[in-house]
Amino acid sequence: MTRSPAPAATQQRASLQAVLEYAWDADIFTATDAVEATGLTRSTSIEVIELLIERGLLCELDNARLAGEYRKGRPSRRFAFYADRSVLIGVDAGRSHLTVRATNLRGVLLAQTTRRLDPSNESAAERRTEIDTAIADTLAQAERERTDILSICAGVPAPVDALGRSPKHREGFWQRMNPDLPELLGEWAPIVRVENDASLAALAEGGIGGAQEADDYITLLAGDRLGSGVILAGHLLRGAHGGVGETVAFDHVPEVGGAYGVGSRILEWAEEGWDRLPADHPLVRAGLPALSARAVLDQAEVGDAWSQAIVVRAGHLLARVAAVLGSLFNPALIIVSGAIADVIEPVLVIARESLADQLDLPAPELAASDLGADVVVLGAVSGALRSARAGVLAVVPAVERIPAATEAAATNR
Repeated sequence: MTRSPAPAATQQRASLQAVLEYAWDADIFTATDAVEATGLTRSTSIEVIELLIERGLLCELDNARLAGEYRKGRPSRRFAFYADRSVLIGVDAGRSHLTVRATNLRGVLLAQTTRRLDPSNESAAERRTEIDTAIADTLAQAERERTDILSICAGVPAPVDALGRSPKHREGFWQRMNPDLPELLGEWAPIVRVENDASLAALAEGGIGGAQEADDYITLLAGDRLGSGVILAGHLLRGAHGGVGETVAFDHVPEVGGAYGVGSRILEWAEEGWDRLPADHPLVRAGLPALSARAVLDQAEVGDAWSQAIVVRAGHLLARVAAVLGSLFNPALIIVSGAIADVIEPVLVIARESLADQLDLPAPELAASDLGADVVVLGAVSGALRSARAGVLAVVPAVERIPAATEAAATNR
């Protein structure tokens, strides 16, 4: 029979969590500050602070007299969250790229590496090796050890359930994109989280991007392939197998034809019409190898009629995608994210004009993300941080006390 924790132990854990949550976001603080912020008694606050120092999560700074802030009376003891105690790792394991970012416990960048992948030749085993190597390279660049990692979060282009697993795909694609990553990443860190990449983009948009004031929104990755992360009533939705927002549904929407990203569609249409361009066209002069969705959008922006026709086509496609998502989830906002988000506004202009006539419900606002190509890895770091804050007390034992630290080292943001 499993016994419930003793009330005293449960209360102590709650007190530890309360002070740690406060300290994680605070600058330098005193026991009095902790009492006022948490509502705990002074004796409990001091006891908890000492326990958190023993775990290396807080450190004691020089007292107010030594810091030059003392005037009279007994100098206050000063504490700070030890942000550099451990490392967070965020991974954007896309189909054709791999980005790994290492940060301290407050999300301050320590190192980041990016490499291109060949999706046509990559097996599940090769993908595991690539991810393993990229994490090791990023950690080395950050000059930190493997044992420093507290939490890892990875985003993959596949549905992912609450345990980090992807369901079987009839062609094996989801298994290749998520090749047992919970086990692999568990060799690196005690806290592991695997999510759909668009879901992590949604976390990034809600935390530091254009959805900070929104409770009901969708983030749409629109580069190589469509991906949607759904936030309703402030909560990330997954479903039983992680399939909420899965864009394979667009295989059944004739006007869309599949989960092809807006960027890949623009490139496809440009390649189809390439032979009809005159020899002196700027895109022809640059050469077919240089052709990209961004190049087409740039030409449309300066008034090229051929490129503008493609933009109109892309706008109607995006409107249809937004109409389907709007009908299913009724979001107030759809944010188009990813590598081409900074140049996609002309496509959004067309999509906004078309969208209102395709919905009985009020049309969601369409906006472009300002987080750029790093939106997924930023969301991955955010996911690693959230998981670390929720689970750190269960995995971090007591350590030797850290000597009094300097303010700069302790409060590194």
